[in-house]
Formats: sequence, structure tokens, C-alpha cells
Amino acid sequence: MTAAQCEEFEREGFLILRGALDDDEVRHYRAAVDRLHAEQAARGALGPDGSLHLLGAVGRCRDLVDLLDHPATFPLVWSVLGWNVHVHHSHLDVHPEVVGERGPWWHWHQDGGRQNRELETDPRPRMSVKLAYWLSDVRRTGRGNLTVVPGSHRTNWLDGPPRRDVPWSQPAGAVQVTVEPGDVVFFDRRLWHARSLNRSDVVRKAVFVGYTYRWVRIRDEVADLPRTSWWSGLNPVQQQLLGGVRPEDGDHQWGHEPRTTPLYVALADQGLLDPGHPPLIP
Repeated sequence: MTAAQCEEFEREGFLILRGALDDDEVRHYRAAVDRLHAEQAARGALGPDGSLHLLGAVGRCRDLVDLLDHPATFPLVWSVLGWNVHVHHSHLDVHPEVVGERGPWWHWHQDGGRQNRELETDPRPRMSVKLAYWLSDVRRTGRGNLTVVPGSHRTNWLDGPPRRDVPWSQPAGAVQVTVEPGDVVFFDRRLWHARSLNRSDVVRKAVFVGYTYRWVRIRDEVADLPRTSWWSGLNPVQQQLLGGVRPEDGDHQWGHEPRTTPLYVALADQGLLDPGHPPLIP
């Protein structure tokens, strides 16, 4: 990350990377999302409106794997969290136009689930970051845009309704993020955010990849991945990010032996190690 990116990320809680994916990549990943959507439709697994929120997206689709360590985006992850990381969570979202009236529903949240109840500090620790890859045109508001409160990542509490179905006004300072296909939003898990309703004829399509430290348990189902036909074709960093462990790695989650951590080795070989993330044992 550049100094300007670091300053903006720490201040706002998110960054927009314009044109991180080229046109061919957008077509490739959009086609992968469309295939998964069609598969889930055939299983009757879509929402009543044809929407899809599919967890464990990368593990379900080999064609999404190169998003894990994409050269235009991944450096921001290890610049913030360091080299002892893995992907604990990924999902893809497809949301068509919402037709008719919808009752009130409070979508605002911070990522991390129970982390936000059980971690005691104020502000809570960052713990994880997420990359949101946009595959549809949301350059206008009202298209299911990601909605955020800039700078809210250092705020533990957001005023909201007593129940999710109680009408309530949007948080002060909330903005809909406007991006085009190929843009990526990089954000701190603590940033207060929500998905807005799609009131357009543009189908909202995006892939989200979340990264955390390897001593935090992976949320996605990954136990069977090393037995898939495509696992051996992944590079060592991708295998690390998907929870791969070699017998010789030992206590790998804690990074006690950095030379057994593929991302550490890759960064060291390129002279990119950040002294702010030193090994526990030099």
C-alpha cells in the first residue's frame, strides 16, 4: 500500500480500487458466478426473488481461486494483516431487481459476528479485512450498492432499532458506494455497512473474499479441498489462503516457523517483508 492508501484506509475504513480487474477478467468471473447461480437455481436453492447469497464461494468454484491472491488487490491484505493469513470466509452475491414493497429490515452490521459481542476493547481490534469484487455496473445508486458509514470502523455501536423489522432511518453519514465492473472495495471488517435494495434492472453481482489471521478459525467448509481434482494445481500461497496444511508445517496457524508459511517466503524472496510484521523467532 502507498502512504496515501494507508492514510485513507485508516481514516475511512475502506478503499476503492478502480479497474483492478480488466474486461476479460470481469467476463471470466461473471461467467463463473452465472454458472453457480444456474446450479443453485437447478437445486431450488435461490431466494424467492431469484437472489443468491452463497457461502464458501471459492471452495465451490475453481474459477474464482485466482481472486485470492490477485496482484492488483492482495498486496493490500498483507500490507495490513501481514503474512500469517488465510481466507476464513468467501461468498458470492446475485441480487436481481426488488419488485414491489418490502417491509423494513435493518441490514446494518459489522463483520465478525460474535467478535462484536465478545471482544472487550473500544474500538475492537480489526481482526479481518475483506475484498469485494464488483462484476456488475453500480455506478448509480439504487442498484443494490454497498452502503457504508465512512470512518465508522472505530465505532463499536451504531444506533439502531430494537428489532430488525422496526422502521428506522439510515445512519448519519451513510453513503452508497458507486463502482463499475472490475472495481474492488477493500474494507475493514469493523466498518458499519449494509446492502441496499436493488431497484434497477441491473442484476447486482459481486464476490467477497475475507482474510484473517491463521489462528482464527476458517468459517467456510474447506476440509475436503485438498482432495479435489484441482487442489494440486494451486500455488503454495493459494493453498495457504484456503487452509492447506503440510505435515511438516507444525503449529502453522501461529506462524512460529515463518519459512514454512508460503506467503512469508514469497514476500521475503521479493524483498517485500514489512518490518512491522516480524517473525516471533528471528
